[in-house]
Amino acid sequence: MLHYRTYELGPDSPWVTFVHGAGGSSSTWFKQIREFRKAYNVLLIDLRGHGRSETGRWEKGDTFTDVSKEVIEVLEELKIEKTHIVGMSLGTIVAQTIADRYPERVKSLILGGAIIRFDIRAKLLLWLGRMTKFFIPYMFLYKLFAYIIMPLKQHEESRLTFVNEAKKMCQKEFIKWLSLTKLINPYLSRLQSSTTNIPTLFLMGDEDYLFIPPIEEVVRRNGTFEFVKIKDSGHVCNIDQPEIFNRLSIEYIAKIENEKTVVPIG
Repeated sequence: MLHYRTYELGPDSPWVTFVHGAGGSSSTWFKQIREFRKAYNVLLIDLRGHGRSETGRWEKGDTFTDVSKEVIEVLEELKIEKTHIVGMSLGTIVAQTIADRYPERVKSLILGGAIIRFDIRAKLLLWLGRMTKFFIPYMFLYKLFAYIIMPLKQHEESRLTFVNEAKKMCQKEFIKWLSLTKLINPYLSRLQSSTTNIPTLFLMGDEDYLFIPPIEEVVRRNGTFEFVKIKDSGHVCNIDQPEIFNRLSIEYIAKIENEKTVVPIG
């Protein structure tokens, strides 16, 4: 069982589940907890090999489907039937996989710093990581990734937060997570087509130069998806601009909850 924390407001309050990015942990949501717990039950999960979750859970052939199943096991343990899911960075792939495999468990998706396709620059970066993963210390690679994805001065807090959390990982865990990205583009394309019935909000920092263009394209193709760019923010927009991230997320969840409680007339 993954390590998790909850903040419970009451049995009638909706649940919001937070899924962090690769190298992070549930601690990277520290700027969200206070605001969200005012109106919702909050579930914070450490993905396998991260935070306080155990290492060594990997078996040959494991995919994002196996990672998402572990999140569902936590929902089962807590008897949470349905939840809104807030994901960040690589955690958005886990969130979308849950929506694909277990759509009856997901009320909405809020995807921050969303990854829905790797362009040539991102693929080159990941290829470099996979080619050197066995003989270059993983923290060197992780710091390199962090600086390329979050290069500006105003991204420093986000960058350092994830780098400090990544230090708690081990080399083997980093390699396993890196290997999940090998054939990711076809998989991500299928996810976008399979989750169009799930209310989805993309929140992207306007300086998230690697990942914004694919989001703009998929939102143009799918009118049910919503997309907001957050000014003066990079990839990890929940840390760069937490007040705006929190407001937009909470407003979206409230809208979905209100839609579900409307009783048709006639």
